[in-house]
Amino acid sequence: MSPDLPKLPSAISDALDLTLISQGAEALIYFSPEHPFIPSPLPAGIITSTISNASAGYILKYRPPKPYRHSALDAQLTKHRTLSEARILYKLFLAGIRVPSFIAVDPRQGLIWMENIDGPSLKKWIWMREAEIEGRHGEGDNDEAMTGQETIRPLLLSVGSEIAKLHFLDIVHGDLTTSNILLRESSRLGAESGADSQNRIVPEPVIIDFGLAQQSTLPEDKAVDLYVLERAFISTHPIHSEPYVKWVLEGYVAGFGRGKKIAVFKVKEIMRKLDAVRLRGRKRSMVG
Repeated sequence: MSPDLPKLPSAISDALDLTLISQGAEALIYFSPEHPFIPSPLPAGIITSTISNASAGYILKYRPPKPYRHSALDAQLTKHRTLSEARILYKLFLAGIRVPSFIAVDPRQGLIWMENIDGPSLKKWIWMREAEIEGRHGEGDNDEAMTGQETIRPLLLSVGSEIAKLHFLDIVHGDLTTSNILLRESSRLGAESGADSQNRIVPEPVIIDFGLAQQSTLPEDKAVDLYVLERAFISTHPIHSEPYVKWVLEGYVAGFGRGKKIAVFKVKEIMRKLDAVRLRGRKRSMVG
């Protein structure tokens, strides 16, 4: 570990095998093959009802102290943000939304333990599939390539549906990008497996990183979530971003409230707000 990085509490770092895998402005992300409380290897049958794949290991999210903030204020903010993220993660997991299983939280130390999702990000998965399609059909055969893009559709419908479940519970993510959606093999926790047009199993989308998430009933906040994801598609998959966004929104509208009367009204309002957010975004781009 770099000497410039904030150090984990010694009670954690001395007891467990931890590897730093990501560093952001707010938090450090560590991977551990060991469960924080149960001896490794896990006894047969332990936590199989909550951890989708214990062999994939575990994630520790650590919010270190910020030296530029007053210590009392820093401690208060760390406790509040850590608790808020943990509560949202646990609430979503109990609601059946595909998020990492929550294990434990220590708000005073800024620590959250959760399961590790062993799979690529949505961004990387689409890149791999696009490369596969291009290699099979060639760059010049647009009709064949578009047919190949249809194999991505079932996954993006599922992504939209999962975001709709999140928003129906009045939770907005705050940083909904293609890097914050990971993919794992289907049929975890009894989920039904889907298949694409070539009968390949479609992976399950799992939404991660709720550090900026919050409770909100406002349609505009949910529209901003969708707009952030739309911009992520445009920036990382510019050639096919239009059908990708269309499929995500198709899954979103179909999955929002699953046909409940109040849901139909709410999702129409969110789509209306999304159009307004797009318009504001275009105006800002024109002005610079």
